[in-house]
Amino acid sequence: MIAVQTEPFDPSALLARFSAGRTDCGAVVSFTGLARAATDGEAVSALELDAYPGFTEAAIAAMEAEARERFGVKDLMIVHRYGAIGPGEAVVFVAGAAEHRRAAFQAVDFLMDRLKTQAPFWKKETGLDGDRWIEPRAPDYEDAARWSPNR
Repeated sequence: MIAVQTEPFDPSALLARFSAGRTDCGAVVSFTGLARAATDGEAVSALELDAYPGFTEAAIAAMEAEARERFGVKDLMIVHRYGAIGPGEAVVFVAGAAEHRRAAFQAVDFLMDRLKTQAPFWKKETGLDGDRWIEPRAPDYEDAARWSPNR
């Protein structure tokens, strides 16, 4: 399941729904990303993510398909917000279910690296000095490079 939405979500409720009645796997792994109240020591009062519904979901669906094929997971769930997001609010939730834990962990980690560096979202933080656009950093690209077939 993939959802790109403006509405806040409850990660605990998503995890409970994703895990309910599972008898097809031995592992469920999840990750929740939260909006920070500070970046590099600078206060952040708001995070704004822009997305193009349809286009953004299609890009994430391609990432999800790659994770399914690569790690052989039973199921995946990706929920990502866009719009105005306050500090402490959930921005992204990714869950993976697999027969064994390693595949579930790897699929979720892979998806987060792809979402961070390749998902078509445009991020802007508002701080004391005004607005600033946020781009992936070198460590984000280094994390994503771990999944390259050349490594």
